[in-house]
Amino acid sequence: MPPSPDTIAGTAALAICESLLLALHDRNILPEREIVGILRDAAAAHEQAPDGDQSGTHAAVAELINGILAGGTVRRR
Repeated sequence: MPPSPDTIAGTAALAICESLLLALHDRNILPEREIVGILRDAAAAHEQAPDGDQSGTHAAVAELINGILAGGTVRRR
């Protein structure tokens, strides 16, 4: 079964955002600490989202962002 349009859009958005953050770092526009702060803020927004129909989605998004942080992609470049 092919992925849903929402899955495709979400994956594309993630790839674009990651590329933008890495480019901002590579060009010395944003230091690593600012990029890490952006990612932490994004994860926290989903971790602190009110319980409801989307609580599982918010938890999964926070987990994904925290995984990106744990992977240290910005630090390795």
